[in-house]
Amino acid sequence: MKRAIFCGLLAALALSVPARAERSVRVQVDGQLLPETARLEQGTTYFSLRSLLDAMGGWTLVWDNGAAVATGEDGVLTVHPGTDTLTYNGTTVSGNVYVEDGRTYVPLRTTVQLLGGDAQWDPYLDGAAVTTAEAEHDAADLYWLSRIISAESRGEPMEGQIAVGNVVLNRVASKTFPDTIPTVVFDRQYAVQFEPVSNGTVYDPPAASSVEAARRVLNGEKTVEGALYFYAPALSPGTWIVSNRTYLTTIGCHRFFL
Repeated sequence: MKRAIFCGLLAALALSVPARAERSVRVQVDGQLLPETARLEQGTTYFSLRSLLDAMGGWTLVWDNGAAVATGEDGVLTVHPGTDTLTYNGTTVSGNVYVEDGRTYVPLRTTVQLLGGDAQWDPYLDGAAVTTAEAEHDAADLYWLSRIISAESRGEPMEGQIAVGNVVLNRVASKTFPDTIPTVVFDRQYAVQFEPVSNGTVYDPPAASSVEAARRVLNGEKTVEGALYFYAPALSPGTWIVSNRTYLTTIGCHRFFL
């Protein structure tokens, strides 16, 4: 979707987290980690207006009489740094906006929510996960599902990568495991559940095929109905799984169990 922005100052989205000293934090938008960091100041996350709009796509930023005016298919956004307000399609909200070294910083959550999206603090990213209004999936879900699929099954056939994603979602649906994708991936109730969490490869950029697999899984595609466990015989004996769970199938290098 294209939007034209007449860059004054956009107000910033407020991302509420425990107050702490100013520090840099990461931001991802719709599953894509951005190269520029945000600033966490007194519990609010501030991000460059231009960087935010570039990540959301289709924006042109210009100054117009000391205010930022964004015009697009969905309406008009006006940011007034002097009054610390943002107005979008007739709705006005307050938010601290400031300019530093020629860059305009806005509170992240306030801005994203005004534009119809959402921004949440992700403790596993130690930063903000932004889901735009046009996104098909929650940003944190796509981000971590694509990464655990990639870390566990990079190089496997698509059927196998989807199967790994199925295990994660099957656990989310099970009463035995946590009820969100990020908490399932980082579950430590009975020790670390996924080796990539221990060795750090879950933080690596995902393969393009794994992002595709994650999207397909989130859209409901399944290759291992009901599977809750898997292991790779070449890397692990899978002793507990073999002794306690029911074998389902083998896909690529992985064996899957109910």
